[in-house]
Amino acid sequence: MKRDEILSLTGESDVGCPGRLSRRTFMGLAAAGAAGAALAPRLAGQDAASTGPPVIKTNIEEAMKIPRGAGAMPGRYPGRVVALKPGAMSEAGEIDADKVQRAVDRGMAALTGEEDMGKAWAQFVTPEDVVGIKVNPIGGNLLSTRPEVVDAIVEGLRAAGVPDANIVIWDRRLFQMHEAGFTEERFPGIRLLGTEMRGPNGEFYDDEGRLWARDNIDREVLPYVADLEMEYNRETLPYMINMGKESYFTKIATQTCTKIINVPVLKNAGPTVTLCLKNLSYGALSNTSRLHKIWAESVAQPSAFPCLRDKTVLNIVDGLKACYDGGPGANPKFIYTADLMYFGTDPVAVDAVGHEYITKERIARGVQEFEDKRRRAFLEIASELGLGVADRGKIDLVEIKEG
Repeated sequence: MKRDEILSLTGESDVGCPGRLSRRTFMGLAAAGAAGAALAPRLAGQDAASTGPPVIKTNIEEAMKIPRGAGAMPGRYPGRVVALKPGAMSEAGEIDADKVQRAVDRGMAALTGEEDMGKAWAQFVTPEDVVGIKVNPIGGNLLSTRPEVVDAIVEGLRAAGVPDANIVIWDRRLFQMHEAGFTEERFPGIRLLGTEMRGPNGEFYDDEGRLWARDNIDREVLPYVADLEMEYNRETLPYMINMGKESYFTKIATQTCTKIINVPVLKNAGPTVTLCLKNLSYGALSNTSRLHKIWAESVAQPSAFPCLRDKTVLNIVDGLKACYDGGPGANPKFIYTADLMYFGTDPVAVDAVGHEYITKERIARGVQEFEDKRRRAFLEIASELGLGVADRGKIDLVEIKEG
């Protein structure tokens, strides 16, 4: 497949540093547009969206009939969001890991009311849980979840008695995790898992022409079904795993993990954001490229399925670096030091606060003239599904001052 054809399919027109991508890295990042960057061109205009009823049918009603588990979204603290500035990253991109650790401890204390970190983290996990830390590595070392943030989360889990053998760091693409610094050498004793993967031969396909990742999606649990399809060729199928109307959930979410801690990056997607809900939904599903046609629904609805709704107990947004434009890819000219972190069990409330922040940033920088209320449609859908609080006036935002 030609480069222009891949860019057209994925919508990824400007990811990473121009002129610095190997062919393999380009293929990974370009086709990764199906996981996020395909969104940017579709949201570029301020008058193109509609918040009317979806014209494409999904099976969300079937998912909603499944009884909710204990502690399901929006979790222990619905509508509560803690925001703080860690002061941990220099303009040169150097990270003070100690300051990150202190920021995570302060954020967790403010969210839970517990100064003892063992007790704070024990509100969400037990030593018997297998805890999956869902990262977002699609921006490589430019704009991804920072390993230092994950270090601090791992320390919190250890304080609650969770052994390293029960901690998993995961995303849909294992090779992107490696590029973002999540390696076995960096995190010894902790499992690193990805749904889409290359095999021992370094390729996506085995010697019989089958995808190595074919068994990583769970075909036994209820998939997310949307009445639309897209065909993929041999080069793009590894980033989707299957075609058809079904998007299957990764076995990492359905079988491996009993609890999930969601760690998205603070970034825009056109005049909206891709934070907690998007990191969960598109990060846990196969066959996502077609879903951009119903972006608001497909960001919100999959999180109402049991493997995400009942297992995701905490959201910690890594906003040390952020982007106000060009997202959800990683265009360096739009990336800046935001020095911000959000904490909450309610992914809808966290996304609402993040949406407000990014919108103000875009307006201040002159890339957007006004707040387009239609870009909140995914928040309203998620709220109607009982996943959290979308009304900004009903969100308790706790802003911790420096010091």
